[in-house]
Amino acid sequence: MLRRLVEFKGIRRLPFEQYRDHVQQIYDGPAGAVLALASLISLHEPLIGHLIRGRKFDVSQRKSILDVGSGAGQILGHLLKAVDIDANFIAFDLSQGMLKRARTRMKDDRPTFISGDMMQLPFADGSFDCITCGWVIEHLPDPIPGLKEMGRVLAPGGSILILTTEDTIAGVMTSRTWKCRTYNRKRFQAACEHSGLQWKSELWFSKIHRFFRMGGILVELTRDDINAITGEDDSTPTSPADSTPDMASSR
Repeated sequence: MLRRLVEFKGIRRLPFEQYRDHVQQIYDGPAGAVLALASLISLHEPLIGHLIRGRKFDVSQRKSILDVGSGAGQILGHLLKAVDIDANFIAFDLSQGMLKRARTRMKDDRPTFISGDMMQLPFADGSFDCITCGWVIEHLPDPIPGLKEMGRVLAPGGSILILTTEDTIAGVMTSRTWKCRTYNRKRFQAACEHSGLQWKSELWFSKIHRFFRMGGILVELTRDDINAITGEDDSTPTSPADSTPDMASSR
């Protein structure tokens, strides 16, 4: 009950175009300017680095990498250190301001920085063998269009790393700060499967995070090429992310 009272609800109440413009203004503005610092204080950025360096999500052999919602480069910086020098990188974000900050922080000429909407990725099918998406998809009222787009541009055999806000007390405070929604773990898994993506493994930043069920939802996804939904009517009134009866989070 407390979660429902506290969680930011504007994402469902505002017309999506208006909400999206609002989010873009947040990240283009002063809040976006402190995002990198906030990621350091929360330990998210160093913990992601530990996860990638330890090959819990192994990118070492990947050659074409898309970082969706690249922000200030919190994930991108670790990816640049973990893959071969000849790998191709795309840093993609709705906010041009965040991309400018990422370009300044990275001091690396390998990434290409592109601004756009994650529900309409401007890339051909199967373009990337690795996609990362950290704390972005909670800015969609329905995750399925974004998940399907990432699945579309993912090459067979590729992997997606998703990090997103869970419906815990800590998660709802994040939702208030960054004007986003939260996800129930089982509902989000159902949304991924509906989008033709399978949970290869659930990840945790550390044993402590796993024990206390902290840190949000971290999952490696792969394409379900046998049962993938392609060309299907998307007129379903509600997605699995919203239609499952509410369940309390275990965190």
